[in-house]
Amino acid sequence: MTAATPAPAPAAPASVPGKTLGIVALILVIPFGLSLVGIILGFVARGQSKKAGAKNTPATVAIVLGFIALIITIVAIAIGVSAAASLAAQCADLGSGVHDMGNGVTITCG
Repeated sequence: MTAATPAPAPAAPASVPGKTLGIVALILVIPFGLSLVGIILGFVARGQSKKAGAKNTPATVAIVLGFIALIITIVAIAIGVSAAASLAAQCADLGSGVHDMGNGVTITCG
């Protein structure tokens, strides 16, 4: 009786080029708000994976979330600039000092 030969170990899965960079892009987009950096890294990672013929889901998600975050940031900046311009115009009309606008709203121009 001969000993059965053990089955060969399965081969380690090949790493996908750009996958780690795609994950880094995703990490930068979500908690840190670095949407532009995440978008750029996501495109680089996806390009590396595409050359190797592999999909890179983290890179694609980073690109999409990065564009969404970038749009939200642009809208927030536009609202902030608009509010600051409105306040500056109101202070130009009122003059310097503290002004009670009613309903507990106080504007300090200075």
